[in-house]
Amino acid sequence: MWRRNTNTSSAKEEVTTVTQLHPLTFWAVFSSLAIGVVISDNALVALGAVGGAAVIVYRRRTDGPWGASFRWSIIAGIYLLSIRAIAGVLIGVPRPGTVIFEIPRVQLPSWLPGIRIGGDVTLERLTASLHEGLIIATVIALFGAANSVTSPHKLLRVAPAKFYHLAVTLTIATSIFPQLISSIQRIREAQFLRNGKKPRIISIALPLLEESLSRAVNLAESMEARGYGHSKLQSRYRPLTFTTRDLAIITSGISVAALAATL
Repeated sequence: MWRRNTNTSSAKEEVTTVTQLHPLTFWAVFSSLAIGVVISDNALVALGAVGGAAVIVYRRRTDGPWGASFRWSIIAGIYLLSIRAIAGVLIGVPRPGTVIFEIPRVQLPSWLPGIRIGGDVTLERLTASLHEGLIIATVIALFGAANSVTSPHKLLRVAPAKFYHLAVTLTIATSIFPQLISSIQRIREAQFLRNGKKPRIISIALPLLEESLSRAVNLAESMEARGYGHSKLQSRYRPLTFTTRDLAIITSGISVAALAATL
């Protein structure tokens, strides 16, 4: 029995050691991939980057409301892709090519040359719109993946002392949206279990506002209790440093991004 507990504790220590990386490691990797996707301007590279990011998020997603950032960034990217496709079909610069269908054209003033609403929708016009939307959605998904695998609190620990207050503000701002999403899901589930009906937006608004105000007050009280703002000196407990594994991962990410940029 004693040996079993020892093995369990050693396994936990091994998992902790493997999963412990510098907070900026994956931010550097995903930022490099985003730059590579934009430079390459290739749809296959963009889809490959999203697929690789999905694997990394699946393996290394952190606990907390920000852990679902990648999923919500994918959803936001799908909406953006749809809006860009619709806008490209309805409004845009005419592109000659294979006509798919035709939309009634709206006459615009003479001081808007080169732009039209409606008209012939060509295959080249549609594919160009989808391509542009895919690149933008991929960049959003990559930064959502970086937010999913890295805790904002760990990013705050490695912020320079000169930018510490700005880093606190950005950390709170970036963590609000995931917390808001989790609060909405929790309130909807509670109301559905209470009456068995799908809750409306109006019924969610008031509990959501109350919970958000309560969270803001608790955050202010905790920051005041820890003496935030009373001293300009910043203490570092167990400072985080880059290891060989971090440098290897960052180098691999930059290499992949550089290779993607040449495609």
